[in-house]
Amino acid sequence: MQKPLISILTPFKNTEAFLEDCLNSIIKQNYTNWELLIVDDNSTDSSYKLVEEFAKKDSRIILLKNPGKGIIDALKLAFINSKGELITRMDSDDVMQPNKLEVLANKLLTYGKQHVAIGQVNYFSEDGIKDGYKSYEIWLNNLTKTGNNYSEIYKECAIPSPCWMVYRKDLIACDAFNPSIYPEDYDLAFRFYKNHYKCIPCDEVIHNWRDYSSRTSRTHAHYAENHFLDLKLKYFLELDYSPNKTLVVWGAGKKGKLIAKKLIEKDMSFEWICDNPKKIGRDIYGKTLQPFSFLKTINTAQSIITVANRSAQKEIYSYLKSINMVNTKDFFFFC
Repeated sequence: MQKPLISILTPFKNTEAFLEDCLNSIIKQNYTNWELLIVDDNSTDSSYKLVEEFAKKDSRIILLKNPGKGIIDALKLAFINSKGELITRMDSDDVMQPNKLEVLANKLLTYGKQHVAIGQVNYFSEDGIKDGYKSYEIWLNNLTKTGNNYSEIYKECAIPSPCWMVYRKDLIACDAFNPSIYPEDYDLAFRFYKNHYKCIPCDEVIHNWRDYSSRTSRTHAHYAENHFLDLKLKYFLELDYSPNKTLVVWGAGKKGKLIAKKLIEKDMSFEWICDNPKKIGRDIYGKTLQPFSFLKTINTAQSIITVANRSAQKEIYSYLKSINMVNTKDFFFFC
């Protein structure tokens, strides 16, 4: 029996130095029934010529040029031209493990539609991996191991990108890549969450993330912190906000102030609490900061927690659980 065709969507721009490793890792996949829709997003180096040479040798590689601009236009073009029943993504600077497509496809075929097959990831770099990236890798892999990714979706992008696979019909149903919202991988994770697609647990590392100083996620304005907060708040208000509860913002650091300012701009009512004695009682943006103990005076609260300190987060989590608050219902960690 013929295995389903997998369409791999891959934009690229000026990644000449890494494309050969990427393409070879796809060609060497154990699962061979795939097509690669690889889109040149206005490269100025020799990337296009390099991919063109690969496409001449392997008819599964379909090279396209982006008539628009940016990764989302490139992804739309790739998807429109794809034919696969199963859809996945690949970044042109990353490397697949030989069993990546096989692992994801087998899981998706076993669990069926309205599921997201995901895999664990590994950072690699010639200059070594910084602590923040390693922490993100560990955090993400721990979620992926149990398939409990949505439990912390407001912290960071909780779906490993580009290490996922879905049925074509499910990608269409969640209106992927429409409209153009950045960061696009995080937006897609929220669309999976919104449509209640279940994450399939995986205990294997099947994708290697390459880190380097000029990587788009490090340098482009679309991946700046304010874009992430805008996206988190947008989906929180759409999917999880309870208007019959008192909204509470925890923390008055940089992220807490940004969230508070955005809520004020939306003319939304909320209480603001923190544990900094120098800030308690102060007026910021017309709101008076209250101590954490103020929470006890609220009958039904729904909290956005912007406290970044890990030990403080554990204390807050334990406290909220002790008063029967439920994660992703009564409280949400935004960092």
